[in-house]
Amino acid sequence: MKYQSYAVSAQRIEPNDSADDFPTPPWATRALLEHVLDNKAGLKEMSCLEPACGAGHMAKVLNEYFGEVKASDAYWYGYSDIRDYLTYPYETNSCDWVITNPPFRLAEEFIIRSMRVARKGVAMLARTVFLESRGRYENIFRDMPVTKFAQFTERVPMVKGRLDRKASTATGYAWFVWEKDGSYEPRLMWVPPCRKALERPSDYPVLQSDMAVVAPIKLR
Repeated sequence: MKYQSYAVSAQRIEPNDSADDFPTPPWATRALLEHVLDNKAGLKEMSCLEPACGAGHMAKVLNEYFGEVKASDAYWYGYSDIRDYLTYPYETNSCDWVITNPPFRLAEEFIIRSMRVARKGVAMLARTVFLESRGRYENIFRDMPVTKFAQFTERVPMVKGRLDRKASTATGYAWFVWEKDGSYEPRLMWVPPCRKALERPSDYPVLQSDMAVVAPIKLR
């Protein structure tokens, strides 16, 4: 008997004109703030930019932690301003942090731009294999090594065009973090199992299929 897997493969190819809309499960963003970044309390005094916010699933979580969050996207999803991050004239050091799940085909450009825009740090959610390749080593990691590489121990399912708590994936994800305060040696760390603790029912849209059908009560 043959079995078919419906998990999203690590081989993901998007056309050049694709919006590359793969919404981030909110618990994965909370994992960054709870388990990866230091000085969680101090974030309330800081600002953050989310430049590929889509429908706002990551930006809404960032608002739980940061004092100020600005969000934008090159496409309209009903949440934020429309701005092409790579061409919009952001000033150097115009916010404390840049945190996002960048379009995969533009991730290198997003990182290079963010290192100029952010005062304190940059955090990018990307596939684990983003750490590989000679090109990325020469363009980014050789001269701008991450200060933290935080590998998820749980899968982070992302589905094109929607947020789905029942989705699955065969792709590994990690947080790539660059901290600009002082000099840091690259640190390998793991995001511990935390989905159950950080996930909230309100994170997901209520689908018709999730709603229970209640039979009418007959009065006697």
